[in-house]
Amino acid sequence: MNIKHSKYKNTGILFELLVRQITADTLSGTDSKAAKILKKHFVKTELGKEYKLYETLLNHTKLSEGKADIIINTILENAKYLNKSALRRQKYNLIKEIKEHFDLDEFFKTKLPNYKTQAALYTLLEAYSESNIPDPNQVISNKLILLEHLTSTPVTPQVKDSLMEEFKTYDKDVRMLTYRVMLEKFNSKYSDLNKNQKLILREFINSVDNPDKLKEFYNGKVEKIKVDLTKLNKKVTDKATQIKINEINNMLVKLTKQDKIDNNDMTNLLHYYELLEELHRIHG
Repeated sequence: MNIKHSKYKNTGILFELLVRQITADTLSGTDSKAAKILKKHFVKTELGKEYKLYETLLNHTKLSEGKADIIINTILENAKYLNKSALRRQKYNLIKEIKEHFDLDEFFKTKLPNYKTQAALYTLLEAYSESNIPDPNQVISNKLILLEHLTSTPVTPQVKDSLMEEFKTYDKDVRMLTYRVMLEKFNSKYSDLNKNQKLILREFINSVDNPDKLKEFYNGKVEKIKVDLTKLNKKVTDKATQIKINEINNMLVKLTKQDKIDNNDMTNLLHYYELLEELHRIHG
């Protein structure tokens, strides 16, 4: 019997997407429905117990094949003690509540770095909980994917201070602290982030795994800033300031299809919006 993967029932994926949503809500300064959903459905529940199995897998890497095999067998053994009927009911209620507060297509479209590993664990857990004999080829394939994850050595980014690369390697629980980390990184330049700067950081988090979307966002902001600078320049009476604004406006260039967006581009947007706020404050 072949098991079909369902991201709507994958506890690891559901948990990580809720964490991302909490981060996005924090950046926008809104009351996070996702935080309440996470607490309600993952604290002292069968869902929470099953998530611990995913967490155990994802938190281990660079192991020997022998240790990796022990972890996989332990996860499968512990899964036998889960209340399957309660688990199915809790997943149904979780999806129902997520659907009440979020657009499901938008909620699930985010690309996750560990998607393949989590999908392999889901189908493996489902195969071992079935009364029918599972497809041996699928079981072997899934176990090999998990072994590859557990025994592999993560590639260290060459640019160690790049936020783009850092974020991709964060543990899902560390993602909860992303907002604070970013604030600390820009603390020397900004005493407080304005509304537009928070929007930039929010989009950076939501689209870090989607460079095309992030580039589109960047180009849209560049165009908006150029328009704002042009309008402001008409209000400025000081010639030296006008010249500087024109120079900045000329520096603002959209990224082409061949250009690769990186952390420096997002940092520049933060600088430009800091400048815009200052100009608005001085010149109304």
